[in-house]
Amino acid sequence: MPTPNEPVSAMRALRSQLWGENPIFRQVLGICSALAVTNLVFNTVLMCGGLIWATSLSSLTASLLRNYTPKRIRMMVNVLIIAVYVICVDIALRAWFPEIHKNIGAYVGLIVTNCIVLGRMESFASRNKPLASLADGFGAGVGYSFILLLVAVVRELLGFGTILGLPLGTFTTFWTRHDAQWIIMVMPPGAFFVLAMVVWFFRTRSPRQEQATAKGGAA
Repeated sequence: MPTPNEPVSAMRALRSQLWGENPIFRQVLGICSALAVTNLVFNTVLMCGGLIWATSLSSLTASLLRNYTPKRIRMMVNVLIIAVYVICVDIALRAWFPEIHKNIGAYVGLIVTNCIVLGRMESFASRNKPLASLADGFGAGVGYSFILLLVAVVRELLGFGTILGLPLGTFTTFWTRHDAQWIIMVMPPGAFFVLAMVVWFFRTRSPRQEQATAKGGAA
């Protein structure tokens, strides 16, 4: 990990958020969205797109303003910056996907207080250059979205027998004939179970890859 005063390249910041400091399976942040919007893949895609937009541009904006924002009001300024980009997402969803907005609109508003967005702005963007901050915010959003999409695919597949609302042929026929839908998968407990399995899988893979990397570097 770089020291606070060490400059960070855009590529290093991106890689760090995609894997090394992934918001979910490394830091276990932003779990609310995993419970709220991951029962359908398309809803999750829209939510993730909004989060990536807000995280990326909020970090970029905070970095551009870092030398002009007094520390005593920096948190308030950061919340205001996020709110601007989240309002853009909310307006776009309301205009293009009004039915889906009824289901996830309340959770879109919660991006304003999402600890991932605020955390990257405060810990990284306020201390680093704009390009690196943009990459860091984008990486955090994509790393977070990747896990949410995995959870959503499993939940929709097991809960409805579909992906993106489309039936999957033989698989869906089996689900329908045998009444095999797992109703729990479209409920919040299902999100807990699937998310726990995903976090467990990636956290067990991480030490192995780190050890392999260390051995390769030593060699």
